[in-house]
Amino acid sequence: MCEALSIQLSGFYAWVDKPKSKRQLEDERLMGLIKHSWLESGCVYGYRKVTSDLKDLGEACSKHRVAKLTKLEGIKAQLSYKKHKGHFSGKPAVVADNVLDRQFTVANPNRYWVTDITYIRTQGIQALPLSCTQQTLHGSLRYSGTASSSMATKAQKAGTYTFRSRKSIYRL
Repeated sequence: MCEALSIQLSGFYAWVDKPKSKRQLEDERLMGLIKHSWLESGCVYGYRKVTSDLKDLGEACSKHRVAKLTKLEGIKAQLSYKKHKGHFSGKPAVVADNVLDRQFTVANPNRYWVTDITYIRTQGIQALPLSCTQQTLHGSLRYSGTASSSMATKAQKAGTYTFRSRKSIYRL
């Protein structure tokens, strides 16, 4: 290999046996702190917030050094949803008429239903849709979605709690 690269054997072995510099040792120690901060954030923080965490711990390092180390290690921030501005092509959305007109008291069952769709943010790429439908007369809740069974159970408990806590406001 040394012949192919046109270098001396003694130079290669001197390079291999050379101890690590102070900067390399400090970078390795700092990288451990960076990984710990990033994992504690749930793999969400980028180099700016990691730098802030390190400064809170009393470490003296710049955001540029943290950015370089995170890039070398492949650590990235979890980005928020992209907002597409100015692209209004196609037909406008169809909006249903407001039949209830905020009058939620009804006489007959199964006459009016209200619904809402929300997206549960995950650590993966996709967000999981969850739909909640409520009958206005009896207040029964129905959930559907592509979430896992444990996620759906947690969402059901949260939704039931929300509807119960707002029962007096909406007169369900």
